[in-house]
Amino acid sequence: MKRFENKVWLASPTMHGEEIKYINEAYETNWMSTVGANINEVEKSISEKVGCKYAVALSCGTAALHMAVKLAGVKRGDRVFCSDLTFAATLNPVVYEGGIPVFIDTEYDTWNMCPKALEKAFQIYPEVKVVVVAHLYGTPAKMDEIRAVADRHNAVIIEDAAESLGATYKGVQTGTFGTYNCISFNGNKIITGSSGGMLLTDSKEAAEKVRKWSTQSRENAPWYQHEEIGYNYRMSNVIAGVVRGQIPYLEEHIAKKKAIFERYKEAFKDLPVKMNPFDEKNSVPNYWLSCMIIEPDAMCRQERVDCEASYISENGKSCPTEILEKLAEYNAEGRPIWKPMHAQPIFKNHGFVNCDGNDVGMDIFGRGLCLPSDIKMTTDEQDIVIEIVKSCFN
Repeated sequence: MKRFENKVWLASPTMHGEEIKYINEAYETNWMSTVGANINEVEKSISEKVGCKYAVALSCGTAALHMAVKLAGVKRGDRVFCSDLTFAATLNPVVYEGGIPVFIDTEYDTWNMCPKALEKAFQIYPEVKVVVVAHLYGTPAKMDEIRAVADRHNAVIIEDAAESLGATYKGVQTGTFGTYNCISFNGNKIITGSSGGMLLTDSKEAAEKVRKWSTQSRENAPWYQHEEIGYNYRMSNVIAGVVRGQIPYLEEHIAKKKAIFERYKEAFKDLPVKMNPFDEKNSVPNYWLSCMIIEPDAMCRQERVDCEASYISENGKSCPTEILEKLAEYNAEGRPIWKPMHAQPIFKNHGFVNCDGNDVGMDIFGRGLCLPSDIKMTTDEQDIVIEIVKSCFN
């Protein structure tokens, strides 16, 4: 197999040309800061597409999560239940406000928060009033079950839909299941602004608070009057121009991501692996990243210590480290599954509630990896990626 001349990416921005029109519009009208037609149009378009009443455009998804944590009333010393198998941005805003994340294990059906573990967590920490749920790699969590648990314990849900824009659960878009919901337009997301994010809510009061907080909490006065702490979190009209040009292509991007996923699934049907799962009866993912997990008895020996990994090759078996190294050798980008938060050095002393007595998240981390999922990847390039993966099991 020949090394790729041009790198095959995990997930990179896909531009269509309309983005530059709206960027130029911002430039020509001189609306280059945090107000302008692009911002207004993006907020309107996303709220209509997702199905929520209010959208507030912010500088990034993490800013949206921070605002959601403030809206939920998290104070210093408050414990907050958070998805364990996720990126650190899901829970860092909890820490910004002085909260204490308690990590809820994953379940195998969707690789998302385990409803059973969540119920168990409330028995251990009955005082908790906020649950932060992430939809991993664009796959919806079991929101009916999770919401039922949260409702029984009078807890507010913050939905981290940063990776799942366009995905649906029981016909309803993600980004609408929590009291406060967040999406991201980071450079690798299903649509992008290069950066940017958004808080989504059905509460007019909450939306107005975030608009104020995100513009340094300036009061309605002739001078700069401040009565509470504010943040420089508003999206710029230039970034909003990129997002505005991307929105019409959301469904097209999802369709291409799905085609990549299905081609991997078909190609690997005779290997001892499975693709990242979803509840086919109730949910439709956006297929943001195609991932695979190796069957336990097909794993060769793999060691991960601190920031290093190694493996011992074995005929007929493989492991994420071997496959990722082989992909890199051929100039293709893969990635390990997110390392669970409870296993991160910075959070080693935080609470963790497992699912059915098993550490599911660490098992998925140990056996899983993210495959090249860039929608500009050609079928010929994907065929080579497939052959690279197959070669690791020979």
